[in-house]
Amino acid sequence: MITFITGNEHKVKEAENIFKDYDITLEHIDLGYTEPQGSLEEVAISGAKYACHELRKPVIVEDAGLFIKALNGFPGTYSHYVQDTLGNQGILKLLADSSDRYAEFRSVIGYCAPNSEPKIFLGKVKGEIAVEEKGDLGFAFDPIFYVPGEGKTFGELTTDEKNQFSHRKNSLEKFIKWYSTKE
Repeated sequence: MITFITGNEHKVKEAENIFKDYDITLEHIDLGYTEPQGSLEEVAISGAKYACHELRKPVIVEDAGLFIKALNGFPGTYSHYVQDTLGNQGILKLLADSSDRYAEFRSVIGYCAPNSEPKIFLGKVKGEIAVEEKGDLGFAFDPIFYVPGEGKTFGELTTDEKNQFSHRKNSLEKFIKWYSTKE
């Protein structure tokens, strides 16, 4: 069993769908923790260390962000705040005059067990920022993140479709492969 620390039910659903393929049970605990100002990796390490210390058992946390090339990686680690303040329409306005719409979703899993150093696992998926919102599936920036190979935005993909290749799947699978070898 793995304990996943998050307050985001969407992340829990995605993770459960991925973990079930590996016969790993996921326990979900919403344990708030302070996120330092820093990289996704720094946030994941800090959260995992804190949760492991508080619960005295192995845990994973996940931090993710949308990194837009034309905006020098913005919103990046501030994705949650930017989603709450500017929203998808604000991002589309910022890119209104930009021909470079390249973007990446990145996900970092932080794992920590008692009496051990934390480990991190990075996953990402490449795409573009669409010119308009499409789809009402997923959450946050999903309706504006267009995946050329799929011909759809994340907002047009079901959780199962998205889980075939998403940034979260990539980071969780890296973690699962490592975790499976250590047992």
